[in-house]
Amino acid sequence: MLRKIRISLAILFWVLITWLFVDFTGTAQAYLGWMARMQFVPALLALNGVALLLVAVLTLVLGRIYCSVICPLGVMQDVIAWFRKKKYKYTYSPAKNKLRYIILLVWILILVVNLGWLAGQIEPYSLYGRIVTTIASPLYKIGNNVLAQASEHYDNYTFYSVDVWLKSGLTLAVSFVFWIIIAILAWRGGRTWCNTICPVGSILGLISRHSIYGPVIDLEKCNNCGLCARSCKASCIDSKNHQIDMSRCVTCGDCMEHCHQNAMQFGKRIAISGPIRQPDTERRAMLTGTALLAGSALLKAEEKTVDGGFAAIEKKIKPEREKLITPPGSISARHMTTHCTACQLCINACPNNVLRPSTSFDRLMQPEVSYERGYCRPECNICSQVCPTSAILPIEVEERAETQVGVAKWVRENCISAQGTDHCDLCARKCPFGAIQMVPLDGNNEKKVPVVNEEKCIGCGACENLCPSRPFSALYVEGNHVHHKI
Repeated sequence: MLRKIRISLAILFWVLITWLFVDFTGTAQAYLGWMARMQFVPALLALNGVALLLVAVLTLVLGRIYCSVICPLGVMQDVIAWFRKKKYKYTYSPAKNKLRYIILLVWILILVVNLGWLAGQIEPYSLYGRIVTTIASPLYKIGNNVLAQASEHYDNYTFYSVDVWLKSGLTLAVSFVFWIIIAILAWRGGRTWCNTICPVGSILGLISRHSIYGPVIDLEKCNNCGLCARSCKASCIDSKNHQIDMSRCVTCGDCMEHCHQNAMQFGKRIAISGPIRQPDTERRAMLTGTALLAGSALLKAEEKTVDGGFAAIEKKIKPEREKLITPPGSISARHMTTHCTACQLCINACPNNVLRPSTSFDRLMQPEVSYERGYCRPECNICSQVCPTSAILPIEVEERAETQVGVAKWVRENCISAQGTDHCDLCARKCPFGAIQMVPLDGNNEKKVPVVNEEKCIGCGACENLCPSRPFSALYVEGNHVHHKI
């Protein structure tokens, strides 16, 4: 019964959080944003004490139930393993603790030096988000467009067509490679990724070793058949010695389901079924990691402005910017780099196609602003509403319209009005804030060119996006190191 409840909750969480990543209407973000904020690493980076306390208490009481119900990457592994129809397919293997905690310490050090994008490569929530938004989201939108065309034939406009675009080749390749690796490990060994590589699994494993409740072995009923060990996807049951390594157990209930003697039960843990004793180096690793996290605020990360670049979209080429543009609410490029784990929830939620995954090494797959497909509309604040890590802080629409993320710059060599006899004032007419005026060029009243009022410009990119000049716009936005109000 407990296993069925666990599976039902896991499927519900998994389906809903997957919908959160692929939804483009804003419905899922409005109702399910809390599911992203309660994930462990986003809660840690956002200093969400309530969510962290909830996960810690849940783990201390019930073991690593978080990994088998709430974590979408963990549930995805269970789904992949389920397709391998062999009923008893696992064997007990000792924990690879040295490897686990070396990876954990390296991951913590990466967070300490403010390389959130790198830490996010193996962080389960962000890794799952990239897989879904890169691989599944385009398919979801194609399916939506098919429904939109079919329903339109019957004068039903419940669905509407949306643009479908694939992310950069690097983003697609990295996401696909990680998915293949995780799928192979899940197919062959169940929870190998969770119990060897995943830093969240290692952290929660240190807590779950002391969990109050969990699977326990009744020695009077056990006949040493070993079915529990062969059905354990975490490979953590040593049936010969009647021991369960609770640092790896995800409280899935499979062992209890397959025990014919009813010797495996869920209850208050006793000494014989307690966790396998581990060397003291694990505790030192945990304390060291905690100290490093606490001291991370004292370290200063170097800001880099290397342009990530994108493949050419349509016929307009992205300009080379000296300073990166980050979304309104992100405060600065440094704040974004420090807090963002590159889950790409904001990228998929952006209705204007302004946010793109970076291909720059110092912020790989983190969102950055690019105006080839659209511009950042002053009335939109969706990215700040969906971000679970506080990399993009919540910002009201009124405040967003007053926040300057950058300033438009004019390039004379690219301007149609400056180079030829044609007159163009599209940038001045389309600027939402009237920050661009047409003035005579070199005293010639018949030839006018744009001038940007930096006190009015917020860097929305409307001028850069709408400029008819090709391949480079005559106006482009240069980011601010720190956002400020105009």
